[in-house]
Order: sequence, then structure tokens, then C-alpha cells
Amino acid sequence: MTITANWSYPTSIKFGAGRIKELADHCKAVGMKKPLLITDRGLAPMAITQNALDILEAAGLGRAIFANVDPNPNDINLAAGVKAFKDGGHDGVVAFGGGSGLDLGKCVAFMAGQSRPVWDFEDIGDWWTRASVSGIAPIIAVPTTAGTGSEVGRASVITNSASHVKKVIFHPKFLPAVTICDPELTVGMPKVITAGTGMDAFAHCLEAYSSPFYHPMSAGIALEGMRLVKEYLPRAYKDGTDIEARANMMSAAAMGAVAFQKGLGAIHSLSHPVGAIYNTHHGMTNAVVMPPVLRFNRPAIEDRIVRAAAYLGISGGFDGFYDYVLKLREELGVPDKLAALGVGTDRIDEMSEMAIVDPTAGGNPVELTLDAAKKLFRECI
Repeated sequence: MTITANWSYPTSIKFGAGRIKELADHCKAVGMKKPLLITDRGLAPMAITQNALDILEAAGLGRAIFANVDPNPNDINLAAGVKAFKDGGHDGVVAFGGGSGLDLGKCVAFMAGQSRPVWDFEDIGDWWTRASVSGIAPIIAVPTTAGTGSEVGRASVITNSASHVKKVIFHPKFLPAVTICDPELTVGMPKVITAGTGMDAFAHCLEAYSSPFYHPMSAGIALEGMRLVKEYLPRAYKDGTDIEARANMMSAAAMGAVAFQKGLGAIHSLSHPVGAIYNTHHGMTNAVVMPPVLRFNRPAIEDRIVRAAAYLGISGGFDGFYDYVLKLREELGVPDKLAALGVGTDRIDEMSEMAIVDPTAGGNPVELTLDAAKKLFRECI
């Protein structure tokens, strides 16, 4: 089945295999004459990245790349990216890659025109109104994984290199002008990344659906996102060249990011400090902590999960859903405990303090207290 479509929600999305060839046209349409392609170190030498640069160069848009991006991008990467953008006289960003490349690319386009430090735009109250809107460069997003959904998001997660705390930097203009979702770009993803990013998409949908805030549109999107993961993630994991599975996982990733406008919860509250301190893969970390958080939240979410299980064709209500999550993790080679990712018990107090003030903690259906966070970390590690 060939899946090709143009969507205008939540931004202009060009969806379908082979559509990377339209990259230069969309750059020109948003006014770019000299874009800077921003990606991570691992992707920089790969054929899909070099092909994107070829497309830009052939259209007379130059061949500029910045790839000094860590797996959990930080303010040092950001400063270097902004310098490269200004020194090169660039007028737009092609954010290319997984969550790290997309997040940093969006933030470089935003910060290139700001005079305040990036932490002044943290997702708190109306801090985003401090920004100089005229200085924000246009962004084209090209995801190469199916997980974070950053390609349809209005924020970037940037780690403070001094405090090792992940901060959510927000502005409505972070939303890319055009997103190219080409599932062929995800075909080369290794199994472990397919699993981690896919479980990230599932975590976004699950937490958004479980969040106590009122947002029926997001809840509906989250539910269908979970169904797509259930049906297509095992297929994409088993056969990376299954384009139908890759395309549907790309949709699920975007849906998760749209849905979590409703809120996230303790899966992310625990995962963010772990990733900031131990540099673990975000999606894989989410997958490891998911069962203990489900158990913790059960009193508040059981009825909702029973409805979700019915929609997903899972029998047995909450217990059936919980067992499904355990089986899915096993099928994808997700480790049972964080210790397998190199996380120790010596920093539980520090991580718990970080977890309860993480912006996602407020969306958890059960209050995440310091004691609860410590107990959850002990279970997870």
C-alpha cells in the first residue's frame, strides 16, 4: 500500500516515500536562499544526508551542514550552531534527523535572532513572549526516525551543560513551516533505534491519553497513535524495509507529538533526568520505566486504559494492557531495568529532585512526590 498525502495540520506536511526530492522547492517557497542543514554526527556522513545536501546544492542553495550535535543536545551545541548559522550568512534551517538534530536545528533557527540567553525562553507561563519574532529564521523539518515527533512540535529540549537538567524551550514559531515525512529515510535505522524511537512514540500517545487535562482532540489522536504502533512497530522492527510499516510509524510519531499538547507524565519525568545525567537514548529509557509508572498510575487511569485496551483489541482490561506492554518490550529487546543502560543507584536522590520539577510531572495522573519518585527510580533501576 502506497501512502502519500499533503496535510495542513498541525503544519504543512508533505508525506510519502521519495518526497525528500521536494526539499529545495519547499526551502525556496519559505524564502530560503542559503539554508544550513543541521543534523547529528552519526547522520552527517550517511547517504540520506549527503543526498539532501546534493538536492540543495543542485538547486543553487549551497551545501552547508552543521553536525556538532550530541544525542541529548545542549547549550554548547546550540552556541556552536548559532555561530555557524551567523558566520555562514544563512537565512533558514533544514532540521534533519532524529529528535536531537530536529530539536537543535529548530532552536538554532530561533536563537539566531535573539539577544537574551536561551533559558529565558523556557516553557514557563508566557516567557515565550519575550522573544523577538522578526529574528526567527524559517525552518524545514525532515525526520529520519519515527519517535519524538519534534517535526510537528513547538518546542525543543535542550540540556543545561552546567546543571545537567533538560529544559523545554518553547515558542509557537518553533513549529516548522514545512515538514517532509519521507518513510524511505527511516529504512536504514538500526533495530535498536527503531525500537527506542517507536517506544518513544508509544509513550507520548500513552501519557497524553492518560493525562488528566481536558483535551478530547488530543486524546483521540493519542488512541489512534497507539493503534498504529501496536500494528506496525513489530513489523518495522522485524523488517526495516517494510515501507508501509515505516510510513505508519512516521504518522504515529507525529501523532504522539500533537497529542502531548494535552500533557505528559512520570514516564518522561523519570526519563529526562536519566538521559541528562547518563546520556541514555530517550525512547529506550521511556520504554524501560513504562511498566512501573503504569502500576503507579493505575488508581487514576484504570477506566481510561480499559477503554483504550478495547479500542486496541486487547482483552483483559488494565491487566491485559499492562501485559501487552511487557510483551511488546520483550519483542523489541527492551531491557527490563535501567541498570542495563548503565544507570546506577548512587544518584537516585538527585534524579528524583529533578523529576518532580520536570515540566512533564504536572501532567501525571497521580501526584509525583519526592518519595514516589525515589520509589519509582528504585523499581526501575
